[in-house]
Amino acid sequence: MALTKSLPKETNTTPSDTSFVSLKAFSSDFVYDMKYATTANFLKQAVYDCPECYLRYKTVKSLIEANNEFMTKGYKIKLFDCYRPLSIQKKMWQIVSNPIYVADPNKGSIHNRGCAIDITLVNSNGEELDMGTPFDFFGEESSHNYKNLSEDIKRNRAFLKEVMLKHNFKSFDSEWWHYNLVDGNLEKLANFNWDCN
Repeated sequence: MALTKSLPKETNTTPSDTSFVSLKAFSSDFVYDMKYATTANFLKQAVYDCPECYLRYKTVKSLIEANNEFMTKGYKIKLFDCYRPLSIQKKMWQIVSNPIYVADPNKGSIHNRGCAIDITLVNSNGEELDMGTPFDFFGEESSHNYKNLSEDIKRNRAFLKEVMLKHNFKSFDSEWWHYNLVDGNLEKLANFNWDCN
């Protein structure tokens, strides 16, 4: 496992906390499987033009801190989704217009504010820890409150949750993979779009 890396030093060029930045520009210690840039998602369509992970800078700082702790224990964060422009939220809503599965773009989600991530953990061999269901499985089995799981799965979910909560995130009860920055709901909905070149 790679050694943990320090957070970016504060300089005159350090972004403001609310700026959108690429996670890759600040850390090379994450694993990516950006599901919505592929057809391997519940929409069965790619809605992103390219697989990038942008977030508000304050989200990036907390996420790096969490990942640093996971790495000291032999694991890394794997990302499925990060910031989602409002235009993409509207596209998703056109495909599945059901608030059980997709946030209504009129209200938006924390993803549209740059303060939410969908994640899991991988071990030193790059293998995902067993979390009991796939990402974006919309059944009761995905809930943090679901108890009919093996002890290993419960341990894996609890481990992910414990470290994320320690680093300024809160969990989303019905989705074991979804974490919001604690004050993420205070940010404005955004339609910043990244460059795919």
